[in-house]
Amino acid sequence: MPDTQVRPTLGTTAAAISNSVVRLTHTYTGRGPTKARTTITDDLVVVVMADTMLQGERKLVEHGEGESVLAIRGKFQAAMREELVDVVEEHTGRKVAAFMSGNHIDPDMGVEVFILAPADE
Repeated sequence: MPDTQVRPTLGTTAAAISNSVVRLTHTYTGRGPTKARTTITDDLVVVVMADTMLQGERKLVEHGEGESVLAIRGKFQAAMREELVDVVEEHTGRKVAAFMSGNHIDPDMGVEVFILAPADE
């Protein structure tokens, strides 16, 4: 009997993760990044985002408060941690073993990195 179950492609999975991360960031900060791209290879999922800062954060950077912006972004990412992990686990069907997150001021970029547990666990 033919298998009628539809399995998502890697590209579809990556796009779904990107869209979910952008929506989640918007929910937490009031604005999501304007660009996001997810790459999935073996046990690694990486979401790279561009144009992430809020207007107020940009003004703080202009006034020499880049470190403060990075610190508050880190707090947002820590608060979103559980939901970000849930998104990746839902879309990949695999457990996340480790999660790391970071931001960069110039250029304005952010990254979410997920290490997946081995597929047989």
